[in-house]
Amino acid sequence: MARLVQISQEELDAVRRLHESVMSYACHGLFFREGMALADEMIRGMAKGEDPLIAGRSMILQRGWAEDVLFTDAGARVRGSIETSPGSEAETCHRIRGILSKLLETKLKQRVRLAEVECVSTGARECAFEREAGP
Repeated sequence: MARLVQISQEELDAVRRLHESVMSYACHGLFFREGMALADEMIRGMAKGEDPLIAGRSMILQRGWAEDVLFTDAGARVRGSIETSPGSEAETCHRIRGILSKLLETKLKQRVRLAEVECVSTGARECAFEREAGP
């Protein structure tokens, strides 16, 4: 079994700001891909036939990525995302966006990319993610 480590919200925010200072907003795509990789590992740990949304939600909460996750027809809503940084000029929950996208992709068996359309970082009450229009 893999070991889990703890990182504080402040530490995670400092890492985000460091990456943004070097790569500007280009790092947001990298964070998204990190989230997808994290979800791949979560999915590997699921029992065969287990619903990826139910199991994924449980793992997100258990690992402290969020206080609550609700999957919706449009995408997902998240309360208490560890990636929020109130007062930011843009959405900041890129890794959890990747995690949620991959969980939905696994459930629906098709490519899914979520966009963060509301974020606590920019003043919203919770973070909202909606499916991007396909090509």
